[in-house]
Amino acid sequence: MTTPIPIPRKGIYTPLVTFFNPDESIDLPSTLTHATRMASGGVTGLVLQGSNGEAPHLDHAERRTLVRAIRDHLDGLNYTDIQLIVGCGAPSVRETLVHIAEAKESGADFALVLPPSYWAAAMNPAVVEGFLHDVATSSPLPVLIYNFPGVTSGIDISSDSIIRLANSTPNIVGCKLTCGNVGKLQRITSTLSPLGGNSGGRAGGFAAFGGKSDFFLPALVAGSHGIIAALANIAPRLHVRLLRLYEEGDLKGAQGIQAKLSDADWALGKAGVVGVKAVIERFFGYGSGRGRRPLGVVEAEAIGEDILQIIGEVVRLEEEL
Repeated sequence: MTTPIPIPRKGIYTPLVTFFNPDESIDLPSTLTHATRMASGGVTGLVLQGSNGEAPHLDHAERRTLVRAIRDHLDGLNYTDIQLIVGCGAPSVRETLVHIAEAKESGADFALVLPPSYWAAAMNPAVVEGFLHDVATSSPLPVLIYNFPGVTSGIDISSDSIIRLANSTPNIVGCKLTCGNVGKLQRITSTLSPLGGNSGGRAGGFAAFGGKSDFFLPALVAGSHGIIAALANIAPRLHVRLLRLYEEGDLKGAQGIQAKLSDADWALGKAGVVGVKAVIERFFGYGSGRGRRPLGVVEAEAIGEDILQIIGEVVRLEEEL
């Protein structure tokens, strides 16, 4: 009997930032402290080496070390149920599969794969679908498609492509949509989810995640499997609370939290990837607003008091939970 291919559990997934020391080496103690705060905040899993984790700035050895350190650290704290989704995209099928094999060996549960974008003009839908199919077919981990046009030279994978891939490639078990297209999310979930609008959906289910906090509640209404969102680095409990209220049928309560998350997510976006780390240092007292060059360093004071006040409001609500 064939063992079913697992899909991520429904819930909140934090795309974990990676902290760096002044010499640009990985600040592992701060990164592990951050992983601990996320786990204690009730998240279902962590996304490592994604866009917020500065994946393009990490070499193979660092990626292996980081995944293994976080897995062992969480297990040692009895957070053995925290799932790890690891970014493994690369320009070629060959190197992507190397990343995936290394991630599995280091303790990853799932691989998150961007489309290749170096030769963006050549990446038509057929080429992108072929790449993802070939990766998933040979991958030792179940694969989630990562659609984020902002980091792939504008490549935007359509719902048609994702649905075709999910139906033809069993090892593709989900997607993350940072494109913000709720209509795309709705089409995917209604076609592939067993609870969708067709007769049964895809066998085993399909985990389609919204990728930003500013449309978390609309994404849930559209069938999102939870959320993978940068703002969860700041307020994991608040995201968990919104999901719980929605599942309990308290739409008004969920809408109240969503309003705060939307404001804070917009503000955090203005701070940039490295600014997220500066905000964490400002409000939680660990890490630093340092990226690897060319991203450089961001001090919280440079972000602007107006932005910090908006983010501070969700921090206040987070601390009340």
